[in-house]
Amino acid sequence: MDKLKLIEEINRLRKEKNAVILAHYYTIGEIQDIADFVGDSLALAQQAARSTADIIVMCGVHFMGETCKILCPQKKVLVPDLESGCSLADSCPADEFGKFVKAHPGYTVLSYVNTTAAVKYYTDIVVTSGNALKIVNSLPKDQKIIFAPDRNLGSYINAVTGRDMLLWDGACHVHEQFSTQAILKLKAEYPNAKVLVHPECKRPVVLLADKVGSTAVLLKYAVEDDCQEFIVATESGILHEMKQQAPNKTFIPVPPEATEGSVGCSCNECAYMRLNTLEKLYNCLKNEAPQIEVDPNIIERAKLPIDRMLELSK
Repeated sequence: MDKLKLIEEINRLRKEKNAVILAHYYTIGEIQDIADFVGDSLALAQQAARSTADIIVMCGVHFMGETCKILCPQKKVLVPDLESGCSLADSCPADEFGKFVKAHPGYTVLSYVNTTAAVKYYTDIVVTSGNALKIVNSLPKDQKIIFAPDRNLGSYINAVTGRDMLLWDGACHVHEQFSTQAILKLKAEYPNAKVLVHPECKRPVVLLADKVGSTAVLLKYAVEDDCQEFIVATESGILHEMKQQAPNKTFIPVPPEATEGSVGCSCNECAYMRLNTLEKLYNCLKNEAPQIEVDPNIIERAKLPIDRMLELSK
């Protein structure tokens, strides 16, 4: 089936089945263009929580589908590809994390939304890169905190707030690959450009930033700032929306460290996000599969920290 026919069929199916299509900024442009709503993890969770659709299709990665199911257990939640995992979520196995939490009584447990539903079971408050700083600052200064799983985001928050949170040793494979050398090389080529960095990057990279923030924060800054050139250190899918909202500006993706100087695409892409395609989205809607299933006992417990996050993010 060609692209135009796929789009026509997707539009027909979502209308017939009262389905809503949600997509993360890191998916390919074709998926973002056809989605009913495009956003970062926080915005997607908020959108799912207030959706009136019968079916939610999450074009992102597996934990995002789980978050939708936790917030909307009565709805059918679909993902185009069950293999669309997350290296950051995989870096925090639930059984090991449960033992870690048990070994540190008296700590408030903050878990990044980029975790499995089973990890959220052991969590007091879920956070995203867009609200983590706000939520940490809402807690008493002397509160003992476990922060999981991203050590880079946790380290960034510790540095900004002066906290000493206990960090789980996890990381995102995409953001870990950015290097200071790559950014400095681009800065030499584009001396007037501002550097936009996601807080999941390593600290030396963060220190080079003109703006640090979630994908939504970086997008807003790029659109509203007077600068005309931006060097972007996050997953390259965000460039699609940046170019849509600021077509007259220039956005330069920072290449992953492993491909510096190589021939071909210099983008840093999440292979899991790239598993979302128009053909898979069509099949997903047509067959109403694959579905996301979460144990009802986990849903009951995991919903509490997500609800706390949504309340604190208002």
